[in-house]
Amino acid sequence: MRRPMILITIFMTLSLFADETIKLPVPDKTGGMPLMEALNQRKTTRKFSDRELSRQQLGDLLWAAWGVNRDNGKRTAPSAVNWQEIEIYVALRDGVYRYDAGNHELVTISSENIMQYTGTQNFTQKAAVNFVYVADYTEMSRQMDDNAKKHYSWVDTGYISQNVYLYCASRGLGTVVLGMVDREELRKHLPLEDHQKIVLTQAVGFPAK
Repeated sequence: MRRPMILITIFMTLSLFADETIKLPVPDKTGGMPLMEALNQRKTTRKFSDRELSRQQLGDLLWAAWGVNRDNGKRTAPSAVNWQEIEIYVALRDGVYRYDAGNHELVTISSENIMQYTGTQNFTQKAAVNFVYVADYTEMSRQMDDNAKKHYSWVDTGYISQNVYLYCASRGLGTVVLGMVDREELRKHLPLEDHQKIVLTQAVGFPAK
């Protein structure tokens, strides 16, 4: 009789944990490096230190990537027909979160460290954070087939990831977009439905000296 009770307790604990949200600081939208200088500094980094991002840095990074920048709910990056079909899952060492842009907060998914599954390279475990870009095909036109949806979602992810590159260049951070991802293995560690497709991942952190 004790085992069912233990399982029920574990399930209830996980359910409560999954409902937790973390409010991010108001993004700092002032200052920063001029655009042309940031473009000049933009580059790919594959060697990271183990230094963590502050809550402010993480919040600013997510807002720059895919935050709401207008009262009508539109974002810092474009999307086809304003579908806003891309979701960012945030992999940190203490767990997995989903970025809720409308409320500028993190929704807790699990306490699992899944950074090793976000790419085939070992540096994903060294980076401060790994973003997992997921396309929700139900947000896109029903008249389009999956090939067309894949095309548009990959392009829209490119816009978002470039925002990350420019923010990192402006703030002295390093980043790299990853296509070499075992998507089937990664899916096992995220609560995704069949209509949600992993597009790319992106590692961000402080460059190793």
